[in-house]
Amino acid sequence: MNRIKPSIQDYQAYTAEDFAVWHTLFNRQMALLAPAASRLYLEALQRIGFEAGHIPDFEKVNPLMRAATGWALQVVPDLVPQRAFFQALAGRRFTATCWLRTMAELDYIEEPDMFHDVFGHAPLLVNTDYAAFLEGFSSIALRWLHDSRAVELLGRVYWFTIEFGLILEAGQTKVFGAGIMSSPGETRNSLAPGAIHRPFGLEDMLQTDYRTDVLQEQYFVLQSFEQLRHSLGGLEAALQRQLQEELQT
Repeated sequence: MNRIKPSIQDYQAYTAEDFAVWHTLFNRQMALLAPAASRLYLEALQRIGFEAGHIPDFEKVNPLMRAATGWALQVVPDLVPQRAFFQALAGRRFTATCWLRTMAELDYIEEPDMFHDVFGHAPLLVNTDYAAFLEGFSSIALRWLHDSRAVELLGRVYWFTIEFGLILEAGQTKVFGAGIMSSPGETRNSLAPGAIHRPFGLEDMLQTDYRTDVLQEQYFVLQSFEQLRHSLGGLEAALQRQLQEELQT
């Protein structure tokens, strides 16, 4: 559908429907996340001040993020090219849309809107280890942009962590990936009895393909965000091994 996709957030331009959409999505998702989400995500959500009654105002959110980890949200109208995306992340700027789906699109939208970008991604950017991983990962990705296959493989690591990651807390598996946090279907699916949960491992991730048009069939489970941050030290070596193995087959 045709929609206005602003490149700056004009908070006064949000309509009554926009506020109703945010309110509905927030409350519906929080009912699922209260028992399912990582404690670290729920704490970050409170810390960043998100609530049902107010669409996040980037001018208020960014000072909180900068004070915690040096990160900030950068408004973009749509998806940005790979180089610009990773350059922004490496500079501690998360590119996010500021437009919302309509009431008619509550259950499905083809492209990421503000609820996915901001509700899903922004809270954990106040977590030091999570933010450090995203910054370091993006710096690595920039070094490999000349190799399309390497970027494709790195995309798997991003997918199974930042977008669809799970984490173990007090013996229970919890969700934290933005693609899960913003989707009722993925929230239910990721913790369903038949979901495949695999231990976090870079080599396994690099060898595991995924689809973007269906609910995920398998997920990787972190022990902690410290484990995620420390994995940066072995990421390029694991990537090089995978590329070499592919050349030899």
